[in-house]
Amino acid sequence: MLLCLDAGNTRLKYGLRDDAEWRVQGALDYAAFDGLGQQLPAPPTRIVACNVAGEPTRERIETLAARLRIPLDWLQSSAVACGVSNGYDKPQQLGADRWAALIGARALHADACVVVVAGTATTIDALDARGRFLGGLILPGLALMRSALAQNTAGLPQAKGHYRALATSTDDAIVSGALHATLGAIERVRATQDKDVTCLLSGGAAVELVPHMGRPYRVVDNLVLEGLARFSQAS
Repeated sequence: MLLCLDAGNTRLKYGLRDDAEWRVQGALDYAAFDGLGQQLPAPPTRIVACNVAGEPTRERIETLAARLRIPLDWLQSSAVACGVSNGYDKPQQLGADRWAALIGARALHADACVVVVAGTATTIDALDARGRFLGGLILPGLALMRSALAQNTAGLPQAKGHYRALATSTDDAIVSGALHATLGAIERVRATQDKDVTCLLSGGAAVELVPHMGRPYRVVDNLVLEGLARFSQAS
């Protein structure tokens, strides 16, 4: 029984996998980390994890593995893994969560694609038909864009508006501006490919992007967890 852990900027995403099937997937705030075991329908026998949340979170995961007396594998970015080659100038500097998402995308979609993970930050990465990561973008996430305007300007609100192609209220203009910026970045990355490639969308904010996405696209819940599971199988 494999426990996959994606330690992101604001939450811990987890999945318990039995061979080829997910038994459960979910997410916890870090304040509730100690209750992780109560969310699992069966005890894990192995953990594979990636971490972008800093050393304290890494230590908590290592402590969990030690308490359970099960092996722990860390996914680290590398030059090549699971059929994906890393085109970063310094492959080890690519975020482990982005690397896991690319591995997951390659396992699920054996063609060129654009990999979008919309969370606290939004990452938009290009993967060609041979499994080569060509590079990508990092943007503030949708919520972060909105809150940045509210916190760093004198008169703009914490917007709770709706998407409009051309907004006629301030709240709608802020919400729509964040969406337009993100959707435009996705389409510009998609335009670097030779054809109208599929976008694989994941992350908590993907639901906000879906109604406005140009086709083709595919929503994949917890793409990073899919990559962790694929990495575990290969290793």
